[in-house]
Amino acid sequence: MNKLFSVFLLISLLSSCANKDWRTASREPAGLAPNPATETQAIIQFYAADAFSWRGWFAVHTWVALKEPFAEQYTVHEVVGWRVKRGLPALHQYLTTTPDRYWYGSKPELVLSIEGEQASQLIPKLTAAIKRYPWANEYSVVPGPNSNTFPAWLGLQVPELGLDMPFNAIGSGYAD
Repeated sequence: MNKLFSVFLLISLLSSCANKDWRTASREPAGLAPNPATETQAIIQFYAADAFSWRGWFAVHTWVALKEPFAEQYTVHEVVGWRVKRGLPALHQYLTTTPDRYWYGSKPELVLSIEGEQASQLIPKLTAAIKRYPWANEYSVVPGPNSNTFPAWLGLQVPELGLDMPFNAIGSGYAD
């Protein structure tokens, strides 16, 4: 009876995921990022959102957005596993006005935000560290390197950030 209940519970949990289809999951902005059209200061923001599908019960996906002073867009840097399966680097960057988009249906949380002069001083250090990221072409869910390894590694390279990764950022310890 206990085995039957366990199987039923597992099936129920797996079928109750809010984000069943990545194609239709929300990618709307969460309203956490200052509008780059009106905000002239430099900005650094680290985000975390529940991982896609059932993985979100255990882990988050993290990424970083950088905005230079007077820039009209953010540059988002993140590591994504499906890119490696397609023969692309795991580390990806793109320009956007909405770096705080939902991660395939999961609302992001702000892990760290630095603005103004401090951000202006740290962005060149972060940019240099991003270029040195040793696992840019690799991805492994466990133990890493994965999407959480990347920002954790940046935090180690630029300790002035004071980055404290979420407890469920599985793979963040891979960078140690």
